[in-house]
Amino acid sequence: MKGIILAGGAGSRMYPISQLYSKQLTLIYDKPLIYYPLSILMLGGIKDILIISNQETIPFYKKLFGDGKHLGLNIEYVLQSAPNGIAESFILGDKFIGNDDVTLILGDNIFYGKLDFFQRALERKTGATVFGYRVTDPERYGIVEFDENGKAISIEEKPAKPKSDFAVPGLYVYDNKVVEISKNLKPSPRGELEITDVNVEYMKRGELNVEKISRGVAWLDTGTPESLLQASNFFGAIEDRQGLKVACLEEISLHMHFIDIEQFENVITNMPKCAYREYLAKILHDRKNR
Repeated sequence: MKGIILAGGAGSRMYPISQLYSKQLTLIYDKPLIYYPLSILMLGGIKDILIISNQETIPFYKKLFGDGKHLGLNIEYVLQSAPNGIAESFILGDKFIGNDDVTLILGDNIFYGKLDFFQRALERKTGATVFGYRVTDPERYGIVEFDENGKAISIEEKPAKPKSDFAVPGLYVYDNKVVEISKNLKPSPRGELEITDVNVEYMKRGELNVEKISRGVAWLDTGTPESLLQASNFFGAIEDRQGLKVACLEEISLHMHFIDIEQFENVITNMPKCAYREYLAKILHDRKNR
């Protein structure tokens, strides 16, 4: 399984800060926003990751992550010259994906809680899996409709009259056919290759699975200044209360056995003195003194 983070876009809702840098570099409490979707891929056991973004932003991601080896990852980068739609990710990432299956997560989507819904999707060997998350404002999202047996029968993008209140968040798991499907898409009226059209094609083939996300999981779509502030407050409260960090990539790498204790210690040594380093040093101390 390969992983893709789509971390570009015009970011018009974040103007004027988007004139300077991508919203995925915006601080969510104590770390850049892109750490959160990257952590989801890592917790799914995905080590080969492609970051897609614009020309101005890719150098910043490279400065953050490099080739990912210090985290036990293989991180590559591809340029998206214009925001031509989410489904373009699979065309731009064709060479990276190769013959593998692929998970795509949008760079402004955050999930917090038990990730069993994601693990079940990763265990499927064929077809596509998207997720359904109950929202109070379904007209803002792609909405999935279910029949009386709970089977998905339609997906509609930002409907005026939603047929359910289950939105499709920005996390998608596909088999390798997604590349061919994306290459055969026609741009929508707004000139983009729509991810909804990909999902509809899988549905037509009888190969679309929809996992409903339980109420114990938080999905945060950080596309506005208000939602960024809410996310920062949310994770600040959790980290302060528990004394544990969320989306700490180095800790996740150690937990997932992407790196060993010696590599983890070396990562800490190369950090400047700061609260983040102190936290990792405590993790190291606790691990050595079990």
